[in-house]
Amino acid sequence: MSAIAIDTAGWAFAGAAAWTLLEYSLHRGLGHRWTGNAFGREHTRHHATTHYFAPGWKKALAAAPVVLATAAAAALALGPRPGLAFAAGLALAYVAYEVVHRRAHTHGPRGPYGRWLRRHHFHHHFHAPATNHGVTSPVWDLVFGTYARPGTIRVPEKHAMPWLVDGSGEVRPEHADAYVVNRRRPGQPPRRPLGPPLPHAPGDLAPLGEEGGPPLAPVAAARSEEAR
Repeated sequence: MSAIAIDTAGWAFAGAAAWTLLEYSLHRGLGHRWTGNAFGREHTRHHATTHYFAPGWKKALAAAPVVLATAAAAALALGPRPGLAFAAGLALAYVAYEVVHRRAHTHGPRGPYGRWLRRHHFHHHFHAPATNHGVTSPVWDLVFGTYARPGTIRVPEKHAMPWLVDGSGEVRPEHADAYVVNRRRPGQPPRRPLGPPLPHAPGDLAPLGEEGGPPLAPVAAARSEEAR
């Protein structure tokens, strides 16, 4: 391989590395800190409905001026060949990120990196949105102190990825060591505290309003009587 080819490849690699910082910065800054922008609105929707992804044409319209501006600035600073190689590396890394991110939601992992990436990313989605902003790499999270090592990933039932669960909604055996789906019983309303519990008869240990426990109406009447 010629020296020119090696130099060009080196600048392309530098562009790809620069994308990882841009990926982190966009995600943390525009996606979570200052969300009053097109990227922030789309990202907020993605968190609220994890099966949603912004249309490709929107992403292309947003990415094109960034890549062109990067190519122009890099060509002026480094020269035409290195500058274009740098911009090409950044653009290819961005496309790879889009593919990897989408597949994390739609396809199961293949190999150690795939398993790591999904747990790293879904910890961000379902446990701590202020951490793990780098999707493809943890480097900048480690640098800026936003890295969190994931434990068991607890996925809300409505957000369960299609590769994670079987036809009955249960976690597939090959993922059971790392994921749990939080499932709500049919018809179960959100539980709200009703205040300090009243004394129960011996053996009456079921929660208020649940099968085997004291019904809610008599309990409410008893509390009203006590307040008089």
